[in-house]
Amino acid sequence: MMLASTPASSKLADNFFLARQPILNRGQRLVAYELLFRDAGAYNGAQVTDDTEATATVIAHAAELGMGQVVGDQMAFVNVDAVGLMSDFIRFLPNDKVILEILETVKATPEVLNRVRELKQAGFKFALDDVVGQSEDVQKFTPLCDVIKVDIKDMQPGTLPALARVLKNPGQKLLAEKVETVEEFQECMELGFEYFQGYYFARPVILSGKKISPSQMSVLHLLELLDRDASNSEIEQSVKHDALITLNLLRLVNTPAVGARQRINSVGHALMVLGRRQLRRWLQILLYVKNGGTQEFTSPLLQLATTRGKTMELMVEHRRPGQRVSADIGFTVGVMSLMDTLFSIHMREVLESVNVLDEVRAALLHRSGDYGAMLSLIEHIERGRDTRVLADMLHQLDLKPAELYAIQLAAIEWVTEYTRGI
Repeated sequence: MMLASTPASSKLADNFFLARQPILNRGQRLVAYELLFRDAGAYNGAQVTDDTEATATVIAHAAELGMGQVVGDQMAFVNVDAVGLMSDFIRFLPNDKVILEILETVKATPEVLNRVRELKQAGFKFALDDVVGQSEDVQKFTPLCDVIKVDIKDMQPGTLPALARVLKNPGQKLLAEKVETVEEFQECMELGFEYFQGYYFARPVILSGKKISPSQMSVLHLLELLDRDASNSEIEQSVKHDALITLNLLRLVNTPAVGARQRINSVGHALMVLGRRQLRRWLQILLYVKNGGTQEFTSPLLQLATTRGKTMELMVEHRRPGQRVSADIGFTVGVMSLMDTLFSIHMREVLESVNVLDEVRAALLHRSGDYGAMLSLIEHIERGRDTRVLADMLHQLDLKPAELYAIQLAAIEWVTEYTRGI
């Protein structure tokens, strides 16, 4: 799925990729994504230097994507600089799905402040980005913003509690960004922050003596049966031994996504309708669904794992057309890459619980081999890191930025639809 060209985006569209960073609430549910459109121009030397053109391109991309496809039921935070704020094309963004994030480079001039008030009147909400102290600009912007984003990594040690006390206000929500550890998250929770952005939730917290739960072991056992091509009756019996798997399976096959023509009430019929390839995929995702509740759709780990899996599958399909088995292995690597976090045990222990191919093991343990290189690329994109390094990684995988972008959008769209089915 690629964007239609507009005057603002046609020249530069081939150089952008999308980093989609999750924003969580105090209950650790997804409430929004920050959409970071990164210029991958280093890939072909076409670095963007014109601020107006770059801003127009970012907003054109964000507007044309269709926010429902890229963020699902969540809100989208989109960065805007002074040029973007003052431009007419900002009106292309849907004010019910977008929070405009005022970059730290924007000065609170009378003209800019009036423009923010005007856009608020038009229904837009605002966040103030990268706050590290109480500057004059911060003080002027704060009353107009709905969310204040505090960059906890760029502050002087020990100054966060005092700043949080000053900024805490019934009219605004505090968001801690660049939260990378559980300890940082806990500190920000205690200081009253409402929202959290960063990958602390995807970091494995290893608990000694921790065991994989019986229900998760049942799923892993089913995956092993599929890998050794067990009989239908053996698979059916194994499914029936776990009431939660049975319940979720019957619920899945009766959703529009599967497209059954009549209601399915038996496990045997469900397995026949779903097919083994779909069953394997569904079981891999089911591991991230702890209680079968609909709120699992807002589980950041579920979203991240499935997005990684589908992105890797589509990358393999693009790079090795027709190699369906390889594409399925790509999906498996992506989904399994967060299982150490899911189970709170070392990845080596995860791999002792389930039989995997050597190339899967190498990718998950060492990020080596072709699958490991693709996984490394995806992890790099998630964090929106140095685009020059990204350009080198793309080159090694023989992927163009435009191809990566199309894969990302198709993966996100699939995940949104598929996980709703779960």
